[in-house]
Amino acid sequence: MNLKKVAILGRPNVGKSSLFNRLAKKRDAITSNIEGTTRDIKKRVVTISDNRDFEIIDTGGIDDTTEMFSTVKKLSLKTAKEADIIIYMVDGKTIPQDEDRELFYRLQELNKPIALVVNKIDNDRDRDGKFWDFYGFGANVTIPISVSHNRYMNTLYSWLEEHIPIREERESLILEEDSEPSFEDIVKEDINRVDRDIKVAIIGRVNTGKSSLLNALLKEERAVVSSVAGTTIDPIDESIEYKDYNITFIDTAGIRRRGKIEGIEKYALYRTEEMLKKADIALLTIDATVGVFELDERIANLIEKYRLGSLIVINKWDIRGDITYEEAVENIRDKLKFLHYTPLITVSAKTGQRVNKILDEIISIYERYRQRIPTAKLNEIIKFAIGKHHPPSYNGAVVKIKFATQYEIKPPKIALIMNRPDGLHFSYKRYLANTLRDKFDFRGVPLDISARRRGERVEDD
Repeated sequence: MNLKKVAILGRPNVGKSSLFNRLAKKRDAITSNIEGTTRDIKKRVVTISDNRDFEIIDTGGIDDTTEMFSTVKKLSLKTAKEADIIIYMVDGKTIPQDEDRELFYRLQELNKPIALVVNKIDNDRDRDGKFWDFYGFGANVTIPISVSHNRYMNTLYSWLEEHIPIREERESLILEEDSEPSFEDIVKEDINRVDRDIKVAIIGRVNTGKSSLLNALLKEERAVVSSVAGTTIDPIDESIEYKDYNITFIDTAGIRRRGKIEGIEKYALYRTEEMLKKADIALLTIDATVGVFELDERIANLIEKYRLGSLIVINKWDIRGDITYEEAVENIRDKLKFLHYTPLITVSAKTGQRVNKILDEIISIYERYRQRIPTAKLNEIIKFAIGKHHPPSYNGAVVKIKFATQYEIKPPKIALIMNRPDGLHFSYKRYLANTLRDKFDFRGVPLDISARRRGERVEDD
C-alpha cells in the first residue's frame, strides 16, 4: 500500500515537532524552546478518521544562519519535493516574516496540496487578532491551531481528509524505524559530499621560505623563490587534489615590521588579511635558524583574529645549526602561548624533508575544524567539568550552566545556556575549553565558547 507522505516544514521553533507528536499521538520527537532542537528526520504512520492512513514527516528547522542550518534547509526542501502534501507552519505569536513568505511561495510552485498552518493561536483573542495578518500570504488554505492547547485542530484534520484516501483494506502498517538514517548522518553525508574544499593560507615573516614551501607542496616550481626578502608581493593561489580533497594554497606576501611597510607591500598586507578572512587553515612558517621573534607573535595573532585552524611549520630544519627539537619547541611554546593547541612539524622546503606530511596534517586539522560534538556527549562532559569545579559566583550570586549546545563548525562554536551569562569568568571558560580538549581531539583548532540565556538566539557574536 503506497501511503501519502505529509511533510511538516517551517523555520525553527514554530512547533513542527509538537504537531508531529500530536498527530502521532505519542511524544516521540524532542521539543524545546531552543531553536534547531530537531536532529532526526522523524517518520511515523498516522491514522485519522479510523480509516485514512498516511506517513507524517518531521523536518529540521529551515534557516540560513549557520552551515548546519543551511544544510537542514536544503534537505527539508528536498523532503518537500518528495512529499505528496505539505504543511507549512509559522509562529502566530509573531508578525509574518518575509523569510516565511519567500519559502511558502517556493513551496507553492511545487503544485501540491499545501496549507499555511499558523500555530500558537491559543485563544479566541489571538484568532481574532494576529491570525488575520497571515492572510497576506495569499494561501489557498490558512488554518489556525494551538498544538500545545489542542485547539482548532479539527480544521486541520478535515483538510487532511480531503487529500488522504480511505484505506482500501486493512493491513499491517509498520515503518522500519531503525532503518531510518539519523539527521546527523544525513548532514554528515551531505557535508562530506559538498565540503571537500580546504583553503590554506601560508603566512610568516619575510624570507622564512613560504614560496619554497609552496613549491615543495605542489612538487613543481610555481612561485618565485629568491633569497631577497619580500620577493612575493601578490598572494598566489594554487590548488591540488589530495585524498579526495581540493586543497587551495595561498602563498601570502611576506610581512615586515609596520615601519617598513611601504607602497605596494602595504597593499600586500591588506590583501593577506583579506585572504585570511576566507581561509580555513593557516600554515605559520617559522625560520628554524633564528627562532621566534616579536613579529612572529604578531603574525600568529592573525590566526586567533580569524579563528583559523593552524599548523606551525618550522622550516629550514636542515640548516638549523645546533638547536635541538626540544629547544625549538620550547622556544615556540614560550613565545606563542595562545597557540598551545597547535601542532608543530619540522621540515625542509629545500630538500623536501617531511613536507609530504603537511598534507596529511592539513586534512586531519580540517576534519577536526568542522567536527561536531553530539549534544548528549557534550553535556556529559560539561556536567563532568562542573562536578569537578563549579563556576565561581558572580557578585555573590550562584552561576548555573543549564546545558550546552554546539551551534556552528569551522571553528566549533559552543553556547552555554546559563542563568547569568555575564557571570561566566574567562578563566572558567578556559577551564571548560581545556576539559573539552582533554576529551576530544581538537589539535590545531580554536574553540569558541559563549554564554547565553535560555531562549536567546544562538548566532555568531
